[in-house]
Amino acid sequence: MTFHSPFTGTLAPIQALPVKYVPSLRVSLIDAPLDQTVDALLSPGRRRVAFMNAHCFNVMAQDPAYRAAIYSADVVLPDGSGVAMACKMSGVRLTANLNGTDLVPALIAKAAAQGKSVYLLGAKPGVAAKAALELTLRNPGLRVVGTLDGYGQARDEDAVIEDINASGADIVLVAMGVPMQDLWLHRNAHRLNANLTLGVGAAFDFLAGQVSRAPRGLRRLGGEWLWRLAMEPRRLAKRYLIGNVTFLARSARQAASQITMASVLRRTLDVAVAGTAAFLLAPLFAATAIAIKLDSRGPVFFRQTRVGQDGREFPMLKFRSMHQDAEARRADLLASSDRDGICFKSKSDPRITRVGRFIRRFSIDELPQIFNVLRTDMSIVGPRPALPCEVAAYPARALGRLSVKPGITGVWQVSGRANIGFDRMIDMDLAYAKSRTLLLDLILIFMTFRAVLSGRGAH
Repeated sequence: MTFHSPFTGTLAPIQALPVKYVPSLRVSLIDAPLDQTVDALLSPGRRRVAFMNAHCFNVMAQDPAYRAAIYSADVVLPDGSGVAMACKMSGVRLTANLNGTDLVPALIAKAAAQGKSVYLLGAKPGVAAKAALELTLRNPGLRVVGTLDGYGQARDEDAVIEDINASGADIVLVAMGVPMQDLWLHRNAHRLNANLTLGVGAAFDFLAGQVSRAPRGLRRLGGEWLWRLAMEPRRLAKRYLIGNVTFLARSARQAASQITMASVLRRTLDVAVAGTAAFLLAPLFAATAIAIKLDSRGPVFFRQTRVGQDGREFPMLKFRSMHQDAEARRADLLASSDRDGICFKSKSDPRITRVGRFIRRFSIDELPQIFNVLRTDMSIVGPRPALPCEVAAYPARALGRLSVKPGITGVWQVSGRANIGFDRMIDMDLAYAKSRTLLLDLILIFMTFRAVLSGRGAH
């Protein structure tokens, strides 16, 4: 799924990879494990890839040409613990640190297995050739079809383009540093026949053994920058000690600028309602837990991955209303759905327990989501959070419902719930996302009591 924003130019990431827009960075980043990212990058199609670390964002803030190059890239990958910290300032949690030092070797290994060829352009004289030798030793069968350094051999761009195209390379790695490598690709990627082009920074130095990597334990803690600073203090002190602080301070300012009085009031409402409900409904929670345990085997609570604001997945909490094997049986029951469209609902669902039917009738099963509200995964009012498989099947217009936090209640929930088809639900959610106000939220909260008592569409 792809989320476009006014700050991301022509970003068009691979459809197989999830993307998250990060307000504090004003860019969309791939949010996927390394292996999944590598497989997607090597899938059919042409794409230009950029890695973004804290230094890259500092350069981007000062260099309009580099900013244009990044915004026009097809795929932007998060690189480093600083970027992860900046994402968290906007409430965005990324799955993995997709830095070039880890991803490039994995990419090359997979490319070798697929019989793809690689061209190395950049770094100091001799480094690309040495990196190529190391890569072929580590990956038997890998075809490195050419190397050029990033200095004298790269001065004639037309000659470089001609040499790369004559080599028949499937993948071109460009290691000229930031911003030069991405500016070079911005100018020339469309002239290359290669399907995949990447700006890889210091990757050739690591591959050639010119620069040693931090111990694995330090890397796991996100401290590789400390290792590099210790190895090259004069060259990297300004970048890491001053640059990282500058980057995080700017990210914090941008994240703070996204906070409005409306968002503060809405969050205050969420905490007040959820906190009060948790206190007042404690006896009901206890009684429901006991009834569930007496009725059927299994845990009291049911955790299920749902998709929240901007496509961020989170574990949604409910009282268990089904038998333990409910998820395994879901695929066999899809044809019996009472509801048109993508989202599955069935009145006669055989997976529902006796207690489950009662707590669903009065929406008691949804009450544990007040803890999701307190954790900031959800809001009291908003679209219902969908399953990842449902979001993957969404038409483009339906992705608009992910622009706001999902809620326990909302327009769809007070208007008939499961009796409402998918297309009409999307219309309702898009209308709410476009025109929501604090007054509307209060009205919907009060309307929820009537919807719960009537039980309309609850099954």
